[in-house]
Parts: sequence; C-alpha cells; structure tokens
Amino acid sequence: MKLIESVTELEERLAAPSSRDVDAMRQMEGDVIILGAGGKMGPSLARRIRRAAVAAGNPSRVLAVSRFSSPEVVKELHAEGIETIACDLLDRNQVARLARCPNVLFLSGRKFGSTDRPDLTWAANTIVPHSVASHFRASRIVVFSTGNVYPLVKVDSGGSLETDAPGPVGEYAQSCLGRERIFEYGSREYGTRCLLYRLNYAVDLRYGVLVDIARKVHGGEPVEMTVPAFNVIWQGDANSYALRCLAHCASPPGVMNITGPETVSLRWAAEYFAREFGCEPILVGRESDRALLSNTSRCHSLLGDPHVSLGEMMQWVSHWVACGGESLNKPTRFEVADGRF
Repeated sequence: MKLIESVTELEERLAAPSSRDVDAMRQMEGDVIILGAGGKMGPSLARRIRRAAVAAGNPSRVLAVSRFSSPEVVKELHAEGIETIACDLLDRNQVARLARCPNVLFLSGRKFGSTDRPDLTWAANTIVPHSVASHFRASRIVVFSTGNVYPLVKVDSGGSLETDAPGPVGEYAQSCLGRERIFEYGSREYGTRCLLYRLNYAVDLRYGVLVDIARKVHGGEPVEMTVPAFNVIWQGDANSYALRCLAHCASPPGVMNITGPETVSLRWAAEYFAREFGCEPILVGRESDRALLSNTSRCHSLLGDPHVSLGEMMQWVSHWVACGGESLNKPTRFEVADGRF
C-alpha cells in the first residue's frame, strides 16, 4: 500500500469500508447507534458504517452520540449523513431520551487520569454501562473493553484466551472488568445480546504504541523496556471488526479478543524505527518476561485476518513521524506494568 501523506488521506483510509463491512451491512436490520462517538475511534467508525450502509443499499441510519467538544467533528459527521446527538452519558435522564436503536456500539469509557480521579473512572466505566444496559435491553450491544482485564502473561505464551480468568492490575483495569460485569448482568437479567470486545492496542498514525515508540526513537528519548512486548492492530481493522461483531452478540455475552496476530517485540520495533531514522535507539530499564498480550485465534477464525499488516503499519508510522505528521499527544503508556494510568 502507498504511504499516507496527510490527515485527510489518513481519515479516508480509516473510514473506507471493506467488502466484508459492506456484506455485514447487507445483513443488518435497523439503525446503528454509537455511544461515545467523539473519541479517537468513534468518528471514523461512524463514517465506515455509514459508507458501508450506502454501498450495501441499506437505509439504516447511523447515530453518533457524545458530548462532542469539537464542532468540526460534528460538521464532518453531518457531511456524511450521520446524525449526531449531544449527550452526557453519565446523566441517566439524557440516556433515557436516546432512540432505542437495535444495534449499539458502546465506545464510552475513561482511562487516563484514573490515578488522580479513580471515582470518576469507576463512574464512567460502571454507572454509564448500567444506564445503557437498562435502556438498550432489547438491542444488540458490542461493548468496547480492553485486554487490560487480563493479567500480564509470559511473552512466549501466545497471549491470554477469552476463556482465561480475568486478573486486572490497577483501578483502571478493575473498573473495565466492572464495566463488563454490568453488561453481563444486564444480558443475563434482560436477555440482551452482547459481545465484550477486548481491544489492545489500536494504531492510528497520530497515536498508538508504534507511534509512541517511533516518536521516542526519532526524538532521541529513552524507550522504557519494562514491558517487552505488545500486540497492535490498525484502527481501521478494529473498526471493521466492531461492526461485524454485532452479528456475534449473544446472551450470556460472548467475548472476543481484538488485536493483531503477532507478539511484537519492543526491542525489535525500536531497532526498526532507529534504522529508518538513521539513529541509535536509547533502550533503558530491565526487560521483564511478562506483558499484556491477547490471543486472537477466535477472532481471526470467525472474522478473518486484519486487512493491514504489521509491516505496513511500521512503514506508515515511520514515514509519518519522519515527515512531522500530526500527533494527538495521547500516549498509550504501554510501558506501565502496575496499572496506574
């Protein structure tokens, strides 16, 4: 694939539906609502679904719900025929006024700042799910979660399976397991069909683990080696899986690990970017033998392999960083092993 040269081109790549997305929309009945659509993934996910619906000849509406701090995002979504609804999901009265769409993608959540305001993190990650699970009890709900609900595992283990027991480290990860449990409760009590979508780590060119490493290497900053490996997936592929996971919702809820198939060595990635930039990486800290890793054999068996490979992501990221491409300045803090975000 050709390199990505601008934010406009990047947004187009993220939002372009695959043939599998279009096929999914041919089978879809009813409108789709995306809760928490104003974050890093929501806008491109909404556009991908809308474009897939148009390509499939599906008249279903796409509704995007968020506080929407950026008027520009709202304008761009409207231009694509996506309806936007300003809503504070922590206010159950506002949630109660939302249209009860049959297809729900739940992206809302809080991670960073969890150490400073753990109360707000718990509220965002458990109270909001309670309101949503109750209001949308007749819908299918894909619940965005995280691989952080698993414990750290041996680097050579192949990653945690969906059947493995949770072992969240730190209050953020604990609250994410709380989010899952609330939706599980709603699913069992109301018969709501859900899928717990455990994602780690999505990569855009403006954020993501690969971007964090590349920017540190390019800037001559030390790369902390404590967590020596990770998984990554192109955000466009993560969006595609989210849409297609609606067909796999069930009661009690199913679980799906979402990431790329490789266990990526931090040292290897840093050395790759160093070669691309013509410099030496500064690697610090002692490498552990454990990392946050997920096994995605179930996802790839049911839904196919990601469209964008690790190699392509590496090339895109190195080019983007070398050319001074835009950054969201939202580091993943993948190097954190104690769960304090």
